[in-house]
Amino acid sequence: MGTRWQNADAPRGDDYDARWRTLSASGQSVHGEADLAESVLREHGGTRVLDAGCGTGRVAIELAERGFSVVGVDADPAMLDTARAKAPHLEWVLADLSAPEAGVAGEFDLIVAAGNVMIFLEPGTEAQVVAGLAGHLAPGGLLVSGFSLRPHRLSLADYDRFATAAGLEPMARWSTWDRAEFTGGDYAVSVHRRAPRPPERSSR
Repeated sequence: MGTRWQNADAPRGDDYDARWRTLSASGQSVHGEADLAESVLREHGGTRVLDAGCGTGRVAIELAERGFSVVGVDADPAMLDTARAKAPHLEWVLADLSAPEAGVAGEFDLIVAAGNVMIFLEPGTEAQVVAGLAGHLAPGGLLVSGFSLRPHRLSLADYDRFATAAGLEPMARWSTWDRAEFTGGDYAVSVHRRAPRPPERSSR
């Protein structure tokens, strides 16, 4: 999902997956992103989900188990190897959505970009990635993205600007995946929507 910026902060393969297994074993909930994605889909309708920057498949697999039709896409082959090993029945796509020839087909009712995807992109590709994601949304479809707000990384103002340029309108913003009110701080979850299809005019 976008060209990942090779830096010390970016997660890697099985090490990333092991972190979530440890949290789950300790009794902590590790499905906040899936919980929010499911609730948004129940509110707005739809079953088709694209997990953009799916990594090792934690969110995609959970949503599939809840009955949604899910495709996972990532630019990191090592991450996808782990995802495929865990859920070989799901569709995993190795692709860079900032590129016109990205290998994802179809439209989706919801695209989720969790795991700080937007700030692990190669700097300068963020606008292309947002535009690419918007192009895969069905009319009325939602883009849900959560990322840390860090100095010299993608700002909310720029993210909103890129979303507007891609034809998306803001719907909601929270400080956590469990919908805590956003009042500033160092993390944000944003929801943007592609405009619904206009109603057909009567021929009468």
